[in-house]
Amino acid sequence: MNDLIVNDFNQLVLFLYRVDVNENKLKKLLHDNPGMDAAVLITELLIERQIEKIKTRSSFKKQDDIPENEKW
Repeated sequence: MNDLIVNDFNQLVLFLYRVDVNENKLKKLLHDNPGMDAAVLITELLIERQIEKIKTRSSFKKQDDIPENEKW
């Protein structure tokens, strides 16, 4: 993260957009924690977002309750 912050901020922004990190949440987190390492805060938010996505996907996982003879 630090490398992206220092050397390729545009790539970092694109990455966070692709992963769907909430921009407002990130801004607030950075604003509320000025003494903390931004890379650590961004990484924690990124991990939190990935966990949210896993939980969402598992809650929408298909149920295999369709009888075998009715499946396509």
